[in-house]
Amino acid sequence: MSYSETFLREAIRLSLEKMEAGDGGPFGAVVVKDGKIVGRGWNRVTSANDPTAHAEVEAIRNACANLETFSLAGCEIYASCEPCPMCLAAIYWARLDALYFAGSRNDAANAGFDDALLYEEVAKAPHSRSLKTEQHLNAEAQAVFVQWKSKSDKTPY
Repeated sequence: MSYSETFLREAIRLSLEKMEAGDGGPFGAVVVKDGKIVGRGWNRVTSANDPTAHAEVEAIRNACANLETFSLAGCEIYASCEPCPMCLAAIYWARLDALYFAGSRNDAANAGFDDALLYEEVAKAPHSRSLKTEQHLNAEAQAVFVQWKSKSDKTPY
């Protein structure tokens, strides 16, 4: 797999088209497998009232539905902008082989989409974050993981 301007331009085109249509912010993404687009996504945060409806997440969801799989190994993603921490994590969870992006996180910040706080918060220990974060019932949660490890019919991911 290698970088393609065509697919990156499609992500940018989606970002503009859907922003102008009032679907959400100026972000678009496509997932590609074997040289073909298998998933498209654009920012739908405001139109879907869903703070997780970022372009990359939407493209991953669309590609997974189209390919009927939860793993996008063998695919790559093209995004109109550098992914936020949530989207970057989703890209890793989806097992995509490569990420290509156009705009930078600084470009997004200059347009009012500043993810700097999120990048800083993710790196902190839970108790040090600005969001009140506490851990409780750890032993009970661990018991479920113990059962998962011995579950004979589980689907690993």
